[in-house]
Amino acid sequence: MPANYTLLEKITVGAAGASSVTFSGIPQTGYTDLVLKASPRVTTVNTVDGVRVTFNGNASSYTNKRLFGTGTSAISDSFGTSFIYFGSVNASTSTGSVFSNGEMYIPNYTSSNYKSTSADLVQENNITEGYQFLMAGLWSNTAAITSITLTPDSGGNFVQYSTFYLYGVAKLDTTPVIVPYATGGDTIMTDGTYWYHAFKASGTFTPAKALSCDVLVVAGGGGSSGYYGGGGGAGGLRSATSQSLASGTGYTATIGAGGAGSGTGIAGAGSNSSFNSLSSSGGGQGNTWPNISGVGYPGGSGGGGSLSFAAGGAGNSGSYSPVEGYAGGAGGKTGGNESTGGGGGATAVGAAAGNGTTGGNGGAGSSAFSSWGSVTGTGQNVSGTYWFAGGGGGGTRNASSSAGTGGNGGGGAGGLQAAGTSGTANTGGGGGGGTYEPNTGVPTGGSGGSGIVIVRYAV
Repeated sequence: MPANYTLLEKITVGAAGASSVTFSGIPQTGYTDLVLKASPRVTTVNTVDGVRVTFNGNASSYTNKRLFGTGTSAISDSFGTSFIYFGSVNASTSTGSVFSNGEMYIPNYTSSNYKSTSADLVQENNITEGYQFLMAGLWSNTAAITSITLTPDSGGNFVQYSTFYLYGVAKLDTTPVIVPYATGGDTIMTDGTYWYHAFKASGTFTPAKALSCDVLVVAGGGGSSGYYGGGGGAGGLRSATSQSLASGTGYTATIGAGGAGSGTGIAGAGSNSSFNSLSSSGGGQGNTWPNISGVGYPGGSGGGGSLSFAAGGAGNSGSYSPVEGYAGGAGGKTGGNESTGGGGGATAVGAAAGNGTTGGNGGAGSSAFSSWGSVTGTGQNVSGTYWFAGGGGGGTRNASSSAGTGGNGGGGAGGLQAAGTSGTANTGGGGGGGTYEPNTGVPTGGSGGSGIVIVRYAV
Protein backbone atom coordinates (compact mmCIF):
# COMPACT_ATOMS: atom_id res chain seq x y z
CA MET A 1 0.00 0.00 0.00
CA PRO A 2 1.42 3.45 -0.91
CA ALA A 3 2.71 5.55 1.97
CA ASN A 4 0.03 8.20 1.43
CA TYR A 5 -2.80 5.66 1.99
CA THR A 6 -4.32 5.35 5.48
CA LEU A 7 -6.76 2.62 6.47
CA LEU A 8 -9.76 4.48 7.87
CA GLU A 9 -11.93 1.47 8.70
CA LYS A 10 -12.20 -2.29 8.13
CA ILE A 11 -15.52 -4.13 8.32
CA THR A 12 -15.68 -7.93 8.53
CA VAL A 13 -19.14 -9.51 8.43
CA GLY A 14 -19.91 -11.79 11.36
CA ALA A 15 -21.70 -15.13 11.61
CA ALA A 16 -25.17 -13.55 11.42
CA GLY A 17 -24.45 -11.99 8.01
CA ALA A 18 -25.29 -8.39 7.14
CA SER A 19 -27.98 -6.88 4.92
CA SER A 20 -25.67 -3.92 4.33
CA VAL A 21 -22.41 -2.41 5.54
CA THR A 22 -21.77 1.29 6.10
CA PHE A 23 -18.65 3.38 6.51
CA SER A 24 -19.73 6.44 8.52
CA GLY A 25 -17.98 9.47 9.96
CA ILE A 26 -15.61 9.68 7.00
CA PRO A 27 -12.94 12.35 7.71
CA GLN A 28 -13.48 15.64 5.92
CA THR A 29 -9.89 16.88 6.23
CA GLY A 30 -6.45 15.41 5.62
CA TYR A 31 -7.37 13.41 2.51
CA THR A 32 -8.32 14.16 -1.09
CA ASP A 33 -9.58 10.78 -2.34
CA LEU A 34 -11.07 7.53 -1.06
CA VAL A 35 -10.37 3.92 -2.04
CA LEU A 36 -12.91 1.20 -1.26
CA LYS A 37 -11.73 -2.42 -1.39
CA ALA A 38 -14.13 -5.34 -1.02
CA SER A 39 -14.12 -9.15 -0.94
CA PRO A 40 -17.82 -10.05 -0.69
CA ARG A 41 -20.14 -12.98 -1.18
CA VAL A 42 -23.96 -12.82 -0.90
CA THR A 43 -26.77 -15.22 0.04
CA THR A 44 -29.22 -14.71 -2.86
CA VAL A 45 -30.19 -17.89 -4.74
CA ASN A 46 -28.26 -17.04 -7.86
CA THR A 47 -24.85 -17.76 -9.26
CA VAL A 48 -24.09 -14.04 -9.17
CA ASP A 49 -25.65 -10.95 -7.66
CA GLY A 50 -24.84 -7.26 -7.80
CA VAL A 51 -23.62 -4.84 -5.14
CA ARG A 52 -25.06 -1.33 -4.86
CA VAL A 53 -23.17 1.65 -3.45
CA THR A 54 -24.84 4.81 -2.15
CA PHE A 55 -23.42 7.96 -0.54
CA ASN A 56 -24.78 9.78 2.52
CA GLY A 57 -27.91 7.60 2.52
CA ASN A 58 -29.00 9.30 -0.71
CA ALA A 59 -30.88 7.17 -3.28
CA SER A 60 -31.01 9.47 -6.31
CA SER A 61 -28.96 11.25 -8.99
CA TYR A 62 -26.62 8.37 -9.89
CA THR A 63 -25.59 7.29 -13.41
CA ASN A 64 -23.50 4.31 -14.50
CA LYS A 65 -21.46 3.20 -17.51
CA ARG A 66 -20.64 -0.50 -17.52
CA LEU A 67 -18.24 -2.66 -19.52
CA PHE A 68 -18.06 -6.34 -18.63
CA GLY A 69 -16.97 -9.60 -20.12
CA THR A 70 -17.74 -13.28 -19.54
CA GLY A 71 -14.58 -14.67 -21.10
CA THR A 72 -16.37 -15.35 -24.41
CA SER A 73 -18.19 -12.05 -25.02
CA ALA A 74 -18.14 -8.40 -23.93
CA ILE A 75 -21.06 -6.12 -23.19
CA SER A 76 -21.27 -2.37 -22.70
CA ASP A 77 -24.27 -0.41 -21.44
CA SER A 78 -25.24 2.63 -19.42
CA PHE A 79 -28.08 3.36 -17.02
CA GLY A 80 -29.27 5.88 -14.49
CA THR A 81 -30.46 4.56 -11.16
CA SER A 82 -30.66 5.07 -7.41
CA PHE A 83 -27.17 3.72 -6.76
CA ILE A 84 -23.66 3.32 -8.11
CA TYR A 85 -23.19 -0.21 -9.43
CA PHE A 86 -20.03 -1.84 -8.06
CA GLY A 87 -20.37 -5.05 -10.13
CA SER A 88 -21.57 -8.66 -9.76
CA VAL A 89 -20.31 -10.93 -6.99
CA ASN A 90 -20.47 -14.61 -6.07
CA ALA A 91 -23.80 -15.79 -4.65
CA SER A 92 -25.31 -18.95 -3.17
CA THR A 93 -25.19 -21.23 -6.22
CA SER A 94 -21.64 -20.33 -7.22
CA THR A 95 -18.71 -22.45 -6.07
CA GLY A 96 -18.73 -22.71 -2.28
CA SER A 97 -16.48 -20.42 -0.22
CA VAL A 98 -15.42 -18.41 -3.28
CA PHE A 99 -15.48 -14.63 -2.72
CA SER A 100 -15.36 -11.89 -5.32
CA ASN A 101 -12.94 -9.00 -5.07
CA GLY A 102 -12.93 -5.45 -6.33
CA GLU A 103 -11.87 -1.86 -5.82
CA MET A 104 -13.59 1.51 -6.25
CA TYR A 105 -11.75 4.84 -6.48
CA ILE A 106 -13.56 8.04 -5.42
CA PRO A 107 -11.58 11.24 -6.12
CA ASN A 108 -12.23 14.69 -4.62
CA TYR A 109 -14.85 13.33 -2.25
CA THR A 110 -15.15 16.54 -0.18
CA SER A 111 -15.42 18.92 -3.13
CA SER A 112 -18.56 20.84 -4.09
CA ASN A 113 -18.49 19.26 -7.56
CA TYR A 114 -20.32 16.15 -8.74
CA LYS A 115 -18.57 12.96 -7.54
CA SER A 116 -17.19 10.51 -10.10
CA THR A 117 -16.17 6.93 -9.38
CA SER A 118 -14.32 4.15 -11.16
CA ALA A 119 -14.38 0.49 -10.16
CA ASP A 120 -13.19 -2.92 -11.22
CA LEU A 121 -14.52 -6.18 -9.81
CA VAL A 122 -14.13 -9.89 -10.61
CA GLN A 123 -16.63 -12.71 -10.01
CA GLU A 124 -15.52 -16.30 -10.59
CA ASN A 125 -17.41 -19.62 -10.51
CA ASN A 126 -14.76 -22.34 -10.58
CA ILE A 127 -13.86 -21.72 -14.24
CA THR A 128 -17.39 -22.59 -15.51
CA GLU A 129 -18.04 -18.87 -15.82
CA GLY A 130 -16.47 -15.62 -14.78
CA TYR A 131 -17.21 -11.93 -15.06
CA GLN A 132 -14.94 -8.93 -14.98
CA PHE A 133 -16.53 -5.51 -14.59
CA LEU A 134 -15.18 -2.06 -15.33
CA MET A 135 -17.56 0.57 -13.97
CA ALA A 136 -17.69 4.36 -14.31
CA GLY A 137 -20.18 6.14 -12.07
CA LEU A 138 -21.32 9.66 -11.29
CA TRP A 139 -23.23 11.05 -8.32
CA SER A 140 -24.72 14.34 -9.46
CA ASN A 141 -24.65 15.94 -6.04
CA THR A 142 -22.42 18.70 -4.64
CA ALA A 143 -22.43 17.44 -1.03
CA ALA A 144 -19.23 16.10 0.51
CA ILE A 145 -19.28 12.34 1.02
CA THR A 146 -19.57 11.53 4.73
CA SER A 147 -20.79 7.92 4.55
CA ILE A 148 -20.78 4.99 2.10
CA THR A 149 -23.26 2.09 2.19
CA LEU A 150 -22.98 -1.19 0.26
CA THR A 151 -26.05 -3.41 -0.24
CA PRO A 152 -26.67 -6.68 -2.15
CA ASP A 153 -28.71 -6.00 -5.29
CA SER A 154 -31.42 -8.63 -4.77
CA GLY A 155 -32.09 -8.19 -1.06
CA GLY A 156 -29.89 -10.95 0.35
CA ASN A 157 -27.14 -10.67 2.93
CA PHE A 158 -23.40 -10.43 2.78
CA VAL A 159 -22.13 -13.73 4.21
CA GLN A 160 -19.73 -14.22 7.09
CA TYR A 161 -16.11 -13.25 6.34
CA SER A 162 -17.06 -10.77 3.63
CA THR A 163 -14.57 -7.96 4.17
CA PHE A 164 -14.58 -4.27 3.26
CA TYR A 165 -11.80 -1.70 3.63
CA LEU A 166 -11.92 2.08 3.27
CA TYR A 167 -8.68 4.01 2.74
CA GLY A 168 -8.05 7.74 2.75
CA VAL A 169 -5.57 9.04 0.16
CA ALA A 170 -3.47 12.07 1.12
CA LYS A 171 -1.70 14.36 -1.31
CA LEU A 172 1.63 13.02 -2.52
CA ASP A 173 4.63 13.97 -0.37
CA THR A 174 2.40 14.66 2.62
CA THR A 175 1.94 12.63 5.77
CA PRO A 176 -1.60 11.22 5.96
CA VAL A 177 -3.67 12.79 8.72
CA ILE A 178 -5.11 10.39 11.28
CA VAL A 179 -8.42 11.66 12.58
CA PRO A 180 -10.44 10.53 15.61
CA TYR A 181 -13.53 8.40 15.13
CA ALA A 182 -15.50 10.07 17.92
CA THR A 183 -16.25 13.45 19.46
CA GLY A 184 -16.19 14.53 23.09
CA GLY A 185 -13.58 15.12 25.76
CA ASP A 186 -11.48 18.04 26.91
CA THR A 187 -8.31 16.51 25.44
CA ILE A 188 -8.21 14.33 22.31
CA MET A 189 -4.77 12.92 21.48
CA THR A 190 -3.22 9.98 19.65
CA ASP A 191 0.03 8.06 20.10
CA GLY A 192 -0.32 6.58 16.62
CA THR A 193 -1.75 3.33 17.98
CA TYR A 194 -4.75 4.61 19.98
CA TRP A 195 -6.94 7.68 20.17
CA TYR A 196 -7.50 8.96 23.71
CA HIS A 197 -10.44 11.15 24.79
CA ALA A 198 -9.85 12.57 28.29
CA PHE A 199 -12.85 14.07 30.09
CA LYS A 200 -11.83 16.51 32.82
CA ALA A 201 -15.41 17.74 33.11
CA SER A 202 -18.64 15.88 32.44
CA GLY A 203 -19.50 15.52 28.76
CA THR A 204 -20.66 13.21 25.99
CA PHE A 205 -18.62 10.74 23.93
CA THR A 206 -20.18 10.08 20.52
CA PRO A 207 -18.60 7.55 18.12
CA ALA A 208 -18.82 8.26 14.39
CA LYS A 209 -18.67 4.50 13.81
CA ALA A 210 -18.95 1.38 15.94
CA LEU A 211 -15.94 1.22 18.28
CA SER A 212 -14.34 -1.20 20.71
CA CYS A 213 -13.07 0.98 23.55
CA ASP A 214 -11.01 0.69 26.72
CA VAL A 215 -12.13 2.95 29.55
CA LEU A 216 -10.56 4.40 32.73
CA VAL A 217 -12.90 5.91 35.36
CA VAL A 218 -11.52 7.69 38.45
CA ALA A 219 -13.85 9.22 41.05
CA GLY A 220 -13.28 12.40 43.05
CA GLY A 221 -10.99 12.17 46.11
CA GLY A 222 -12.16 12.75 49.66
CA GLY A 223 -11.45 15.98 51.52
CA SER A 224 -9.96 16.46 54.99
CA SER A 225 -10.39 18.58 58.08
CA GLY A 226 -7.98 21.12 59.57
CA TYR A 227 -8.56 19.94 63.16
CA TYR A 228 -6.47 16.77 63.32
CA GLY A 229 -7.88 15.61 60.03
CA GLY A 230 -6.95 12.24 58.60
CA GLY A 231 -5.85 12.19 54.98
CA GLY A 232 -8.65 11.99 52.44
CA GLY A 233 -9.12 8.71 50.57
CA ALA A 234 -8.49 8.62 46.84
CA GLY A 235 -11.38 8.30 44.46
CA GLY A 236 -12.11 4.77 43.32
CA LEU A 237 -10.24 3.69 40.17
CA ARG A 238 -11.85 1.21 37.76
CA SER A 239 -11.24 0.20 34.16
CA ALA A 240 -12.80 -1.92 31.44
CA THR A 241 -11.62 -3.23 28.09
CA SER A 242 -13.27 -3.97 24.74
CA GLN A 243 -16.45 -2.02 25.41
CA SER A 244 -18.70 -2.08 22.32
CA LEU A 245 -20.02 1.42 21.63
CA ALA A 246 -22.51 2.05 18.82
CA SER A 247 -22.11 4.58 16.03
CA GLY A 248 -23.99 7.82 16.59
CA THR A 249 -24.93 7.07 20.20
CA GLY A 250 -23.98 9.57 22.89
CA TYR A 251 -22.35 8.09 26.01
CA THR A 252 -22.23 10.29 29.11
CA ALA A 253 -18.97 10.74 31.01
CA THR A 254 -19.69 12.00 34.55
CA ILE A 255 -16.74 13.46 36.44
CA GLY A 256 -16.96 13.33 40.22
CA ALA A 257 -15.95 16.42 42.19
CA GLY A 258 -13.40 16.23 44.97
CA GLY A 259 -14.73 16.55 48.50
CA ALA A 260 -14.38 20.01 50.04
CA GLY A 261 -11.85 20.54 52.84
CA SER A 262 -13.03 21.98 56.14
CA GLY A 263 -11.80 23.60 59.36
CA THR A 264 -13.31 22.04 62.47
CA GLY A 265 -16.16 20.23 60.74
CA ILE A 266 -16.27 17.02 58.76
CA ALA A 267 -14.94 17.44 55.24
CA GLY A 268 -16.76 16.37 52.09
CA ALA A 269 -16.58 12.95 50.50
CA GLY A 270 -15.57 12.64 46.87
CA SER A 271 -18.30 12.18 44.27
CA ASN A 272 -18.69 9.20 41.96
CA SER A 273 -17.49 9.19 38.35
CA SER A 274 -19.03 7.05 35.62
CA PHE A 275 -19.03 6.19 31.93
CA ASN A 276 -21.72 4.11 30.29
CA SER A 277 -22.28 1.23 32.77
CA LEU A 278 -18.94 1.64 34.59
CA SER A 279 -18.96 3.60 37.87
CA SER A 280 -16.33 4.29 40.53
CA SER A 281 -16.95 5.43 44.12
CA GLY A 282 -15.92 8.76 45.60
CA GLY A 283 -13.10 8.77 48.13
CA GLY A 284 -13.90 8.73 51.85
CA GLN A 285 -13.14 11.88 53.86
CA GLY A 286 -10.56 11.87 56.63
CA ASN A 287 -12.10 12.12 60.08
CA THR A 288 -11.50 14.90 62.60
CA TRP A 289 -11.22 15.05 66.37
CA PRO A 290 -13.46 14.82 68.40
CA ASN A 291 -16.09 13.58 65.94
CA ILE A 292 -17.45 10.17 67.02
CA SER A 293 -14.25 8.20 67.66
CA GLY A 294 -12.18 9.75 64.93
CA VAL A 295 -12.56 6.71 62.62
CA GLY A 296 -12.00 7.48 58.94
CA TYR A 297 -14.87 7.33 56.50
CA PRO A 298 -15.26 4.57 53.88
CA GLY A 299 -15.15 5.25 50.14
CA GLY A 300 -13.57 4.14 46.90
CA SER A 301 -10.47 4.43 49.04
CA GLY A 302 -10.99 5.06 52.76
CA GLY A 303 -10.12 8.23 54.66
CA GLY A 304 -7.45 8.29 57.36
CA GLY A 305 -8.31 8.08 61.04
CA SER A 306 -7.87 10.93 63.52
CA LEU A 307 -6.30 10.68 66.99
CA SER A 308 -6.14 7.97 69.68
CA PHE A 309 -5.30 5.26 67.17
CA ALA A 310 -8.71 5.60 65.49
CA ALA A 311 -8.91 3.28 62.51
CA GLY A 312 -8.95 4.37 58.91
CA GLY A 313 -12.05 4.04 56.77
CA ALA A 314 -12.60 0.97 54.60
CA GLY A 315 -11.90 1.10 50.87
CA ASN A 316 -13.63 -0.50 47.88
CA SER A 317 -17.06 0.68 48.99
CA GLY A 318 -18.53 -0.58 45.73
CA SER A 319 -17.47 -4.17 46.59
CA TYR A 320 -15.88 -4.50 43.16
CA SER A 321 -13.47 -7.12 41.89
CA PRO A 322 -10.76 -6.16 41.26
CA VAL A 323 -10.93 -3.61 44.06
CA GLU A 324 -11.22 0.08 43.26
CA GLY A 325 -9.19 1.25 46.28
CA TYR A 326 -7.86 0.54 49.75
CA ALA A 327 -8.43 1.50 53.38
CA GLY A 328 -7.08 4.55 55.18
CA GLY A 329 -4.48 4.35 57.94
CA ALA A 330 -5.09 4.74 61.69
CA GLY A 331 -4.36 7.90 63.64
CA GLY A 332 -2.24 8.02 66.79
CA LYS A 333 -1.40 9.96 69.94
CA THR A 334 1.51 9.72 72.36
CA GLY A 335 1.35 12.27 75.13
CA GLY A 336 1.06 15.66 73.45
CA ASN A 337 2.18 14.31 70.10
CA GLU A 338 -0.88 13.96 67.91
CA SER A 339 -0.92 12.71 64.32
CA THR A 340 -3.40 11.33 61.83
CA GLY A 341 -3.48 8.46 59.34
CA GLY A 342 -3.02 8.71 55.59
CA GLY A 343 -5.88 8.15 53.17
CA GLY A 344 -6.03 4.97 51.13
CA GLY A 345 -4.96 4.86 47.48
CA ALA A 346 -5.84 2.84 44.40
CA THR A 347 -3.16 0.20 45.05
CA ALA A 348 -2.17 0.53 48.74
CA VAL A 349 -3.58 1.27 52.19
CA GLY A 350 -2.82 4.58 53.81
CA ALA A 351 -0.03 4.43 56.37
CA ALA A 352 -0.87 4.65 60.06
CA ALA A 353 0.42 7.58 62.10
CA GLY A 354 3.75 6.86 63.76
CA ASN A 355 2.51 6.56 67.37
CA GLY A 356 1.57 10.18 67.21
CA THR A 357 4.98 11.39 66.12
CA THR A 358 4.52 11.43 62.33
CA GLY A 359 1.59 11.73 60.01
CA GLY A 360 0.76 8.67 57.93
CA ASN A 361 1.63 8.77 54.22
CA GLY A 362 -1.16 8.50 51.71
CA GLY A 363 -1.58 5.16 49.97
CA ALA A 364 -0.07 4.89 46.49
CA GLY A 365 -2.26 5.29 43.47
CA SER A 366 -2.00 3.34 40.22
CA SER A 367 0.60 3.72 37.46
CA ALA A 368 -1.03 1.02 35.32
CA PHE A 369 -2.38 3.75 33.02
CA SER A 370 0.83 5.73 32.80
CA SER A 371 0.81 5.69 28.99
CA TRP A 372 -2.72 7.11 29.00
CA GLY A 373 -1.62 9.94 31.26
CA SER A 374 1.50 10.59 29.19
CA VAL A 375 -0.44 10.98 25.95
CA THR A 376 -3.22 13.11 27.42
CA GLY A 377 -1.11 15.11 29.89
CA THR A 378 -3.20 13.92 32.83
CA GLY A 379 -2.42 12.22 36.13
CA GLN A 380 0.52 13.09 38.37
CA ASN A 381 3.88 12.91 36.60
CA VAL A 382 6.42 11.31 38.96
CA SER A 383 9.79 11.03 37.19
CA GLY A 384 8.14 10.26 33.88
CA THR A 385 5.55 7.83 35.23
CA TYR A 386 1.94 9.02 35.43
CA TRP A 387 -0.17 8.07 38.45
CA PHE A 388 -3.86 8.32 39.37
CA ALA A 389 -5.82 8.08 42.64
CA GLY A 390 -3.26 8.58 45.45
CA GLY A 391 -4.37 9.02 49.07
CA GLY A 392 -3.92 12.22 51.07
CA GLY A 393 -1.23 12.42 53.77
CA GLY A 394 -2.04 12.67 57.46
CA GLY A 395 -1.02 15.71 59.52
CA THR A 396 0.95 16.00 62.75
CA ARG A 397 1.18 18.46 65.62
CA ASN A 398 4.69 17.34 66.53
CA ALA A 399 6.87 20.27 65.41
CA SER A 400 10.03 18.14 65.55
CA SER A 401 8.58 15.46 63.32
CA SER A 402 7.00 15.36 59.83
CA ALA A 403 3.59 15.23 58.27
CA GLY A 404 2.56 12.48 55.87
CA THR A 405 3.26 12.79 52.16
CA GLY A 406 0.53 12.43 49.58
CA GLY A 407 0.44 9.12 47.73
CA ASN A 408 1.61 9.09 44.11
CA GLY A 409 -1.45 9.87 42.07
CA GLY A 410 -2.28 13.39 43.19
CA GLY A 411 -2.69 12.90 46.93
CA GLY A 412 -2.24 16.10 48.94
CA ALA A 413 0.39 16.34 51.68
CA GLY A 414 -0.56 16.54 55.37
CA GLY A 415 0.11 19.70 57.38
CA LEU A 416 2.76 20.13 60.06
CA GLN A 417 0.86 22.39 62.49
CA ALA A 418 -0.62 23.78 59.28
CA ALA A 419 -3.26 23.36 56.60
CA GLY A 420 -3.34 20.23 54.46
CA THR A 421 -2.63 20.38 50.73
CA SER A 422 -5.46 19.70 48.31
CA GLY A 423 -5.40 16.73 45.98
CA THR A 424 -4.48 17.41 42.35
CA ALA A 425 -7.39 18.09 40.01
CA ASN A 426 -8.41 15.27 37.64
CA THR A 427 -6.37 12.62 39.43
CA GLY A 428 -8.86 11.59 42.13
CA GLY A 429 -6.18 12.33 44.77
CA GLY A 430 -7.29 12.66 48.41
CA GLY A 431 -6.84 15.90 50.36
CA GLY A 432 -4.09 16.20 52.99
CA GLY A 433 -5.03 16.46 56.67
CA GLY A 434 -4.52 19.75 58.50
CA THR A 435 -3.31 19.93 62.11
CA TYR A 436 -4.33 22.37 64.86
CA GLU A 437 -1.71 24.48 66.62
CA PRO A 438 -2.83 26.64 69.58
CA ASN A 439 -0.86 29.74 68.57
CA THR A 440 -2.17 29.88 65.00
CA GLY A 441 -5.65 28.45 65.37
CA VAL A 442 -7.44 25.92 63.22
CA PRO A 443 -6.29 25.69 59.59
CA THR A 444 -8.23 24.12 56.71
CA GLY A 445 -7.85 20.57 55.51
CA GLY A 446 -7.11 19.89 51.87
CA SER A 447 -9.89 19.30 49.37
CA GLY A 448 -9.95 16.17 47.24
CA GLY A 449 -8.93 16.26 43.60
CA SER A 450 -11.64 15.86 40.98
CA GLY A 451 -11.90 12.64 38.99
CA ILE A 452 -11.37 11.86 35.32
CA VAL A 453 -12.65 9.58 32.55
CA ILE A 454 -10.43 8.51 29.65
CA VAL A 455 -11.72 6.54 26.66
CA ARG A 456 -9.35 5.02 24.13
CA TYR A 457 -9.72 3.02 20.91
CA ALA A 458 -7.45 1.82 18.15
CA VAL A 459 -6.44 4.17 15.33
